Amino acid sequence: MKRLLPLLLLALCLTGCRTAAPPLDYRALVRAADRLGMDIGPKDHHALYLEAAEWLGTPYRSGGQNRRGTDCSGFVRQVYKAAYGIDLPRSTDQQVDATRRVRRRKLREGDLVFFHGRKKRRVSHVGIYLKDGKFIHASTSRGVMVSRLSEDYWDEHWMRGGRVN
Repeated sequence: MKRLLPLLLLALCLTGCRTAAPPLDYRALVRAADRLGMDIGPKDHHALYLEAAEWLGTPYRSGGQNRRGTDCSGFVRQVYKAAYGIDLPRSTDQQVDATRRVRRRKLREGDLVFFHGRKKRRVSHVGIYLKDGKFIHASTSRGVMVSRLSEDYWDEHWMRGGRVN
């Protein structure tokens, strides 16, 4: 039995080493946190923050979905694909349908946040919830940026949160 124990431990170590996640680039994560203006902890969705930070400042372009220019649903779709490997639908209407409703106080990192327009009560804008009341989105006037749900405009146009099924 004493001879089997070291072999068993070695086998467990080797098995664990093969399935381990790739090492996290902490410098990149610190830069992302700084760019997003957030504190990122060990339990946060690191892939989301790393990807989202790369998009900051990308100009708004209707119908776009790359770093040369993007609209809100194109931005959400591309970040979700890169961070989570999930292929979301292209339009905001379809993205609402691809989620289940989440109350504002129950939002978690990676949930989608939906807003309605001024006159119509249908969805017209989408972003990705980060944490601490902040979300990232593609603004028509300022491009990809981080905003607070508590800002008057977003509070007034809040529609619902959505968790991807």
